[in-house]
Amino acid sequence: MTYFSEEEEGERPRENEEIGEAAWGGIKALIAARIDDGSFGAAYPRPCEEGRGAIGTDADALWQAVRAEIRNLQALPLPPWYYGEDMPRTLDVLDMIQFCWRCVGAPIQDNFHRYFQHYHLRFDVEAGREKFREDINRILRRNGVAYDLAEDGSVERLAPPVLREALASAMFRTQDAALNGMLEAARSKFLDPDVEIRREALEKLWDAWERLKTLGSGAKKPAQIAALLDAAAGHSSPRLRQALEDDALGLTHIGNKLQIRHTEKDAERIEKGEHVDYLFHRLFSLIQLVIRLNKGI
Repeated sequence: MTYFSEEEEGERPRENEEIGEAAWGGIKALIAARIDDGSFGAAYPRPCEEGRGAIGTDADALWQAVRAEIRNLQALPLPPWYYGEDMPRTLDVLDMIQFCWRCVGAPIQDNFHRYFQHYHLRFDVEAGREKFREDINRILRRNGVAYDLAEDGSVERLAPPVLREALASAMFRTQDAALNGMLEAARSKFLDPDVEIRREALEKLWDAWERLKTLGSGAKKPAQIAALLDAAAGHSSPRLRQALEDDALGLTHIGNKLQIRHTEKDAERIEKGEHVDYLFHRLFSLIQLVIRLNKGI
């Protein structure tokens, strides 16, 4: 569902990489409602007293499984939900979302048990997962959170707006299979919610850059990269050609001095996720330009 305000003013920018209290509150309420209506009985059923079928969710069993699989949520009390003041880590909330997607199903009332006055339930897992996904993504969207729950139950980070379309539409189909693999690995890691994995994306992208430098015509690397930049700039743009060379040299220097491809103690660590985004965007743009304008690669 799209709210009227979104139709009038557009969606809120999805730039928040931390799940705040409002979004966390909505996620808690959503999962609590699924516990109450028996949706998690698809994986953790509360059985009928006579053992004739599921009649709801076994909340204790559900939480035992959560505590076993999401270790940082060990402090959450049972049952049935957490109302403390401390915010869990965003990565743990995202893990919880994935766990719930795997276990949920749409409950359907089946035969009525007259003695105990309850219905036995069967579950449409596909429909339950899709509705859960829709509801979770609406909460994330309305709170400007830069993650989506995908159709396969994975959580995807939304790239910064300036990179989002380029990453979604990029097709790495050069004639060099190793380069294609490095670029695809860089893209997939860059969309991971974990900033540590995104740092690995930088390493893959810089490896791709070093590989790309060797694919131009010429016997040695300096001539090869020069040929690539010549084609990228065109013969009528000497100033642009110099700017591309300056950028190429600067990015190579960054790769050598920061903890991207090297881990020496004097290499500076990239701390902030925003810095990872900036560096990835800068090099990705240059690589994309070079590949597009060097048709023979």
